[in-house]
Amino acid sequence: MTSNAADPAPQRPVVAVLGTGIMGSGMARSLLRAGLDVRAWNRTASKAAPLAADGATVVESAEEAVRGADVVLTVLNDGPSVAAALAAAAGGLHADQVLLQSSTVGPEATSDLARRTADLGPVYLDAPVSGTKQPAEQGALTVFVAGPSTVRARIEPVLDAIGQRTVWVGEVPGAASRLKLVVNTWVITMVNNIAECLNLAEGLGVDPQTFLDVMKGGPLDSAYLQGKSAAVLSGDLTPSFTLSTALKDTRLILDAARSSGVRLDLVAASADRFSRAEAAGHGGEDMIATYYAGRAPEKGAD
Repeated sequence: MTSNAADPAPQRPVVAVLGTGIMGSGMARSLLRAGLDVRAWNRTASKAAPLAADGATVVESAEEAVRGADVVLTVLNDGPSVAAALAAAAGGLHADQVLLQSSTVGPEATSDLARRTADLGPVYLDAPVSGTKQPAEQGALTVFVAGPSTVRARIEPVLDAIGQRTVWVGEVPGAASRLKLVVNTWVITMVNNIAECLNLAEGLGVDPQTFLDVMKGGPLDSAYLQGKSAAVLSGDLTPSFTLSTALKDTRLILDAARSSGVRLDLVAASADRFSRAEAAGHGGEDMIATYYAGRAPEKGAD
């Protein structure tokens, strides 16, 4: 077989999911619904435990999770977390595996993780996802992938289970992570735009619902505007994507922009808002809690 030939695909690949937070648990359940064997591990074991009821094999160590798996899916918070998980799993990793690295870690960390993975054996795919809790649970994410196309057949069952669309960006890891930062820039500025509109409505004594009704159905309306606004107005800030994670991604975007000579004023302002909201105790809430960073102070307050 030539070196550029596609690898055969296992009919029912075993998938080790490392990281079972909001996104990881949703993706694991999508894999299980597709009939794939899933081994789930999380550093905080209680976050992985509920997946047992859905049919996953919940294990106590990262090494146990990856041993014998065909695909290793990492869904963790940042580059250091992924590096730590790979170090913990090293004894069970080998050259016949594919590592689908779906955490948003930025280009620099992606390059570092690719080097680490090469030393450990598996084929490394840079594969961040676009979407939040609900798409993860529905198998409706968009997956950006950069890495050797020779392993496409081996991971198609996994990609088909977690996503409604896969975008192959290139053969070299890093390209997908760069695209993900551009996509996240759109999301981050949008969520802060929504928050500021609600802040200004409140400050001017305008009923926020009147603003939303005026926008509804028009060319500037969106499901995102209506949904995030409804979360604020109802007070239900159950996270689809936490504010602290959004702040982490915002800092990755700013780091990448600085290294490429680009100035992003809106993203810098978004980082300030997220930081203030996190400092006020909203880090674990949905990222629309950035609303609280600009909320008008109560009359008579210092």
